Amino acid sequence: MNALELKEKVLNGYNITKDDAMNLVDMPLDELVAAADEIRSFFCGNKFDVCTLINVKNGRCSEDCKFCAQSNHYDTDIDIYPFLSEEELLKQSNSLLDAGFKRISYVASGRKITNKEFDIVASALEQLNEERDDEFHLCLSLGLLNSSQIARLKQLNVERLHNNLESSRDYFKSICTTHSYDEKLDTIEDIIGNGLMVCSGGIFGMGETFEDRIDLALQLRQLNVKSIPINVLNPIKGTPVENNEILSNDEVCRIIAIFRFINPDAFIRMAGGRTLLGDNGRKAFQSGANAAILGNMLTTSGVGVEDDLKLLDELGFEITYSI
Repeated sequence: MNALELKEKVLNGYNITKDDAMNLVDMPLDELVAAADEIRSFFCGNKFDVCTLINVKNGRCSEDCKFCAQSNHYDTDIDIYPFLSEEELLKQSNSLLDAGFKRISYVASGRKITNKEFDIVASALEQLNEERDDEFHLCLSLGLLNSSQIARLKQLNVERLHNNLESSRDYFKSICTTHSYDEKLDTIEDIIGNGLMVCSGGIFGMGETFEDRIDLALQLRQLNVKSIPINVLNPIKGTPVENNEILSNDEVCRIIAIFRFINPDAFIRMAGGRTLLGDNGRKAFQSGANAAILGNMLTTSGVGVEDDLKLLDELGFEITYSI
């Protein structure tokens, strides 16, 4: 079955199998991405979801994720700073909201945040909710949260919590040994159980196979995840993957297209590493991707916001915060 035939089945409600997805790995790229973009248009229209990050704690992470510049296990050249104060968190949040960003996400390094750090976030969110009468949307990435913390965040109008699975279950143990895939799944299931949306995806170019990538996409479909970040590995000196070859734009577009076939109505989000593609993601946004992080990433620079907005306008996308 070629990409066009499989596309028609997806448009009619078919959930593709792993065998179907593996067949897409060798399909002609132009045919594949065009079909994926049609699936995106059919299920999502021209809606494009954007968010921007506030890095609330950088470095000194106890975990040994082999791709991460923030891990204590590796000697990397990054700025290290503790959890932001409540005052600084509010200042940065209000600055972004005043600049016109309507979805902001707090991201903290580490396995999980402390109770004191959680209280800082909760107090800051209480003030934002009390003091601002404009519409804004909150997403948080704070590691392995427990159910009571998740419930509290929902009370504070947090809509979405992020917890990347990173790769397939089989490959995960090759990139991290200090926490398990099941711990991530438990957190995601707690997020779902408390009625919040999940943001979860992966990082690509770590040495994983296309089968690993497809297994991840299928896992995300099983969890009904609707916000799926696609991170392209930016090899950082000092990490175990510092000598990995950077993925080509074409390979990234193939990953995105296959994720779109498997998750037809999701917002597939270009995240870290987009600047490595050479076109700021133009081809990716024509291959099934329909969401992005604007501005800088955690430890690397992002694409200029004005350039992004111009590109999205050229491609006919409409920024939304509806998911």
